[in-house]
Amino acid sequence: MIAGQGPACIAGWGTNLRVLYFGTYERDYPRNAQVISALRGAGVEVIEHHEPVWEHKRDNWAVRWTVALRLFIAELRLRWTSHDVFDVVLVGYPGHFDVPHARRVAGKRPLVFNPLISLHDTLVGDRSRYQEGRLAARVLWVIDRRALRTADLVVADTEANADFLAELGELPRERVQVCLVGAEDRLFHAGWRPDEPFRVLFVGKLIPLHGLETILEAARRAPELRFRVVGSGQLRPLLEGRPGNVECRAWVEYERLPDELRACGCALGIFGTSPKARRVIPNKVFQALACGAPVVTADTPAARELLADEESSLLVPPGDADALVAALRRLATDPELTRRIAARGLSTYRARASEAILGERWRALIADLL
Repeated sequence: MIAGQGPACIAGWGTNLRVLYFGTYERDYPRNAQVISALRGAGVEVIEHHEPVWEHKRDNWAVRWTVALRLFIAELRLRWTSHDVFDVVLVGYPGHFDVPHARRVAGKRPLVFNPLISLHDTLVGDRSRYQEGRLAARVLWVIDRRALRTADLVVADTEANADFLAELGELPRERVQVCLVGAEDRLFHAGWRPDEPFRVLFVGKLIPLHGLETILEAARRAPELRFRVVGSGQLRPLLEGRPGNVECRAWVEYERLPDELRACGCALGIFGTSPKARRVIPNKVFQALACGAPVVTADTPAARELLADEESSLLVPPGDADALVAALRRLATDPELTRRIAARGLSTYRARASEAILGERWRALIADLL
C-alpha cells in the first residue's frame, strides 16, 4: 500500500503520536540521532523508513558519481513504503532530495522538514565546491527552494538560520520554527576532569566553517599551549605546516568523543567568517557543554541565542587569532574562571538543550500541525 492514500490512524494524538522519520538521512549524524532519541524520550513513536546513502563517509558532499548513483537508487526505493500508520512525516538531514517523495507518502498528512543546512549555501557559499552563477549552483538553489516550500513546517537549528531559510524559500516566518541541536544523552553527559597540562581541543570536519586557519594561527602565537585537532576534510592540507604544539589525528570513534571532551582543558567551537558561520551552533558545542567542558567559540548572532560571554562560554570575534589566544591563555592560567565557565555552560545546556527539553519542543511543534 502506498502511504498517504489511506486515512491516517489519528486516534489518541495526545498520547500516541506517530512520526515516520523518512529519507536518505544519515542515521548516525548527531542531528538525526538526537531528534529520534529526543522524540522517543518524549513518548513519540518513531518509525523509520530509511534508505542509506551517506553512512560512514567523512566528506558526504564530495562530488563522486558513485554517491550520485546511490542517491538515485535510494530515491527510487523511497517512492514505496509499507508504512501507513503514522500521523506526520519528518524528513531527516540531509533530505533535500527526499522531500518530493515524502510529500507523496504523506498525502494529506503534515510534512515536516529538518534541513539543518541549505545545499546552495553550503556547497557554493561556504565550501566553494561550485561557482556562483554556474548551472550546478542554480540547480542547488532550486532544490533548496523546492524542499523548503513543499514542507508544511521547516524546523531550523537557530533563529538566525530560520530567518535565512524563510527568506530563501520565501516562506512566512511562522512556517519555519526552531529547535536547537542538542546532544545525545546516552553518550554526552557531565564528567569533565581535564588532563594536565592544559590542552585545547578541536573536533570536527576540516571545512571553512570551522576556521581552522584561525586555530592554527592561534597555536603559532601561543607556543606554550598544547592543541589537539581531531578531524579530516577539505582543509586537511593546512595541517601539513602546523606548529609543533599541534597534535593531529584524522578521527576518533564517535563513542570515544565524550572521553576526549571530558579530558580537554577547553573545547573549541567555530571561528569561520562566512555568513553561514554566523547562523549556526555546531554539534560539537552542544556536546562539549553536555560533557561539562568549557567552550570558546566565535561571537555570532547564533551563539548569542544560547551562550553568554564570560558566563557560559568565552566568545571571541570570528577569524581573530589574537582574541582567541587571549581567551585560551585566560582559561589556561585561571582555574577558577575555567571551572565557572564550565559549570555555567553545563547549566545552560541542561536548561535549554537537553534531550528532555528538546523532545518536548519537537513533540509540541509536531502536535501543533494536527
